[in-house]
Amino acid sequence: MKPPATLVALLHGPDQPGIVAKTAGWIFARHGNILHADQHRDMEAGEFFQRIEWVPAGADAAQEAADLHTFAATLGMAARVAVSPHRAKGVIFVSKEDHCFHDLALRWKAGEFAGDFACVISNHPDLGDVARHYGLAFHHVPVTLATKAAAEAQQLDILRATGTEFVVLARYMQVLSEDFLKKAGQPVINIHHSFLPAFAGGKPYHQAHERGVKLIGATAHYVTAVLDDGPIIQQDVVRVTHRHSVEDLVRKGRDLEKLVLAQALRWHLDNRVLVYGNKTVVFD
Repeated sequence: MKPPATLVALLHGPDQPGIVAKTAGWIFARHGNILHADQHRDMEAGEFFQRIEWVPAGADAAQEAADLHTFAATLGMAARVAVSPHRAKGVIFVSKEDHCFHDLALRWKAGEFAGDFACVISNHPDLGDVARHYGLAFHHVPVTLATKAAAEAQQLDILRATGTEFVVLARYMQVLSEDFLKKAGQPVINIHHSFLPAFAGGKPYHQAHERGVKLIGATAHYVTAVLDDGPIIQQDVVRVTHRHSVEDLVRKGRDLEKLVLAQALRWHLDNRVLVYGNKTVVFD
């Protein structure tokens, strides 16, 4: 038997008494059934955040979502609402490093994500056969300093043609321009191979080794126009010692990168991440 459609709302706005009761009451008055509810208050900012998932009583989930937006506005809250049967479609950007790409593709084939990949875009041709083996269309779009604007225009055309709603940078070793991000108009999730804000930019494992750190990490974050500075979704670390070489750090880091990126994408597709300013609230 097909499970009923559910709605997931992410709300945030100035804190005030009775928000939880009002949102629950609104759903109850419409004969909906709440499945999960979680909330958080930023004590310093006085900001309230809520994630609530429910089964609407009516058959028209889209109308229920529209009505929720109207209701949230009366509370001074911004809202984003997702309908459970919808599977967001995204694209993977990758260069030559393939560990995150393989991990994402295998998890997708195993049904771990509440979304799908439409295609792969790469600035190198190396992973074309592998991508097609996974059943993913592959687009080779070379990028040089002289051709960057034209390459990004071609990438945007692919995004529009495939109807994507998110982008994952699986060790894509190119910096996306501010113009690309604005025109794409969709979340871009990147995996950076360090525990940001430490060691931003290129060769972070080399930087970490030179600094003699005892922990290395990986960070999944939303991409902004400022390099490696977007809202952080997930991070993890592993311990290292003076005995580990740069190659050891790279090897250990690859395992972290795969896990951190997969978890961040899973949370994003499950509508558990609420961005405000340059921070995130990630609901359980």
